[in-house]
Amino acid sequence: MGNPHMAPKTSAAKDPDIHKVERLQVPYSTNAAQFGSDVVAETLSALDIPYIALNPGASYRGLHDSIVNFLGNEQPQMLLCLHEEAAVAIAHGYAKVTGKAMGAAVHSNVGLFHATMAIFNAWCDRMPIVILGATGPVDAMKRRPWIDWIHTAADQGAIIRNYTKWDDQPASAGAAREAVLRANWIANTIPQGPTYVNLDAEVQEGKLPAPLPPIDAKRYMPPVTQGPSADLVKKAADLLLAAKKPLILAGRLSRSVDNWKKRIELAEAVDARVATNLKIGAAFPTDHPLHIGYPATFATDDLIAAVTEADVILSLDWVDLGGTFKAIGGEPKATIIQVSLDQNLHNGWSMDYEGLPAVDLFIPAETDATVEALAKEVAPRAKPKKPHAARPHPLKEKPAPESQMAAADMANVLRHVVGDRTVCLTHVSLSWHGEFWPFRHPLDYVGSDGGGGVGGGPGISVGAALALKGTGRMPIAVCGDGDFMMGNTAVWTAAHYRIPILFLVANNRSFYNDEVHQERVAVARNRPVDNKWIGQRIADPDIDIAMVARGQGAKGFGPCNNAGELEKALKEAVAVVEAGGVAVVDARILGGYSPATAAAMARGKADRGT
Repeated sequence: MGNPHMAPKTSAAKDPDIHKVERLQVPYSTNAAQFGSDVVAETLSALDIPYIALNPGASYRGLHDSIVNFLGNEQPQMLLCLHEEAAVAIAHGYAKVTGKAMGAAVHSNVGLFHATMAIFNAWCDRMPIVILGATGPVDAMKRRPWIDWIHTAADQGAIIRNYTKWDDQPASAGAAREAVLRANWIANTIPQGPTYVNLDAEVQEGKLPAPLPPIDAKRYMPPVTQGPSADLVKKAADLLLAAKKPLILAGRLSRSVDNWKKRIELAEAVDARVATNLKIGAAFPTDHPLHIGYPATFATDDLIAAVTEADVILSLDWVDLGGTFKAIGGEPKATIIQVSLDQNLHNGWSMDYEGLPAVDLFIPAETDATVEALAKEVAPRAKPKKPHAARPHPLKEKPAPESQMAAADMANVLRHVVGDRTVCLTHVSLSWHGEFWPFRHPLDYVGSDGGGGVGGGPGISVGAALALKGTGRMPIAVCGDGDFMMGNTAVWTAAHYRIPILFLVANNRSFYNDEVHQERVAVARNRPVDNKWIGQRIADPDIDIAMVARGQGAKGFGPCNNAGELEKALKEAVAVVEAGGVAVVDARILGGYSPATAAAMARGKADRGT
C-alpha cells in the first residue's frame, strides 16, 4: 500500500488564482504509486515542494505524467517556462524570498546545457534548488534510433557538477526516492545551493514490481541550525565590547524579520557601524544611523574608510572579504572575526570563494544563529545605548517632466509613484545604487543574481514574485535592457500564471558596462575613446520592449523618453499590478552610473595591464 501521508491530491488548489489556468480536464487519481516516476512525484509532494518550474522534455515524460495524473498537478504544481534558464531562475528567485528550495526540471543534455548559467547563478548566490533532469534509457538496447542517443550521456551530472552541491543518477525507483530526499536535504543545508538528480527514462516509466515501504518525509529534512560554540561566542563578544570602533560587515543573512531585529540589537549593543552591499540584498536598515553610507555593488569610499578606521571587524559571511581588504590597499589593522560556513562548499573549479582573508577569530557557524548568540552574550555587558533615530533618506524633488533621465532620475520617479506602498525590489540593474532607495525591511530588496550572468533578472524576479503573491508586497524588478531581452520569456510565465509583477527596464540601449571597459582600455593604450560604443549599442533599430511585453500577455508601456512620460506610465503600470497583472515599462535612460559606483569602478589600478 502507498503511504497515506503521501496520497495524491485531487482537491482544489491552495492558490486557486495560480491553478485555475491549468486544471485537469479529466481528473484522475490512484491510491498508490504504480511507476517509478510516481515515486519521485510523491516524494516531491511529501517534501512540501509547492512548485516545479520546467520546460517540457520527452526524457522526463514519465515524471510529467505522474505530476499531472497521479498528483493532479498540485504540490508540486508545474510552472511552464519557455526556456530552461528561466525555469531554474524562477526557482532561484523563489528561494531568495522563502529561503527554501522549490523544484525545476530540465530535459536531458540539451535542456541542461540551456540551464547551466542559471544554475551557476544560484550556486554563486548560495540559493537552494532541487533540479530534476533525465536521460534516455541508460540501457543502450532500449534506446530509440538517433534521438535517445543524443539525449543520453555517460555522466550527465558532469555538465554541472562543478557548480552544484551534489548530483546522482539513481538506478531504481527506491534509489530515486532516496536521491530526491537527499537532494532536498543537501540543497537546504547551509551553505545552501542547487542539487541535481538525473532520472533514467526506464526507471521513470518502469512499473513497480512491488509497493515501496512508506516513508515519513519529516525524518529526512535538513539538520537543525548549526550554531556557534559558547567559547567562540564569548571571545567574539569580548572583542566587540572592548572595541572603540567596531564594524559589522553584514553579508549572507536570511530574510527573517526576527533575525533582522537581532542584527539591529547587536549593532546597537556594541555601538558598531554596519555595512551592507547590493550583491546580497537588504541585511540591515540603510537609514539606521549606524549604517555606513549606502550599499553598492563595489567598495565605496565610505566602506573603505570604515574598514581602515575599525579596530574590530565582524564579518557575517561578507562576500569577498579578501577583496574588500584589497580595496583599502592591504589587510586592515583591525582584529578580524569571520563567521561563515561557506568554506564547506568550495570545490576549486569556480573562484566564487574570492580572495583568502587573514582572520583572527573564525566561527564556523550559521550567521543568523551567531548573531543571536552574540546579542544574548553582550546584552548584560552592553555599552549604554545611544539614541538611534532614523537617518533621513528624503524623497528628492522630481525631475522636470521634459528632462532626460539618468538612472537616479528613473529611480526618483519610481519612488514618487510608489509612495507609501510596500514593495520588494526583486532585482536591480548595475546602474542602480543604494542611495536611490532606503531598505527598512529584509524583503525590501532580495539581492542580485549571484553569478553575474546577464539574463537572470527577469526569471529570478518572477520566482520572487511567486513567493510574494498574496503578501501585500508589490514586486518590482529593475532590469537593464540587455538583461531583460535575454531573459524576457519569464514574462510569459508570470502572465500565464497570474503572478503580479512590475518590470522597469532601465534602457540605455547599450551593453553599457562594456562601454566603460572599452573606454578604460582605449585610455590606457592612448587610442580613441569615441569608438567605445561600437559593438555595444542596442539601437538602429531600437527594440520595442513594450511590444515584446504585450506579445507575451503583459501590459507594455513606453518607450518613456523623459520623466513626465515615465511618471504617467508608472502610475498606469502600478494600477495593472495592483489589479493582479504583469506590467513592463520601458524607461529610456542615459548611459552612466551613480557617482559612487563610477568612482568604485574607476578606482582600480589593479586592472589587468596597468
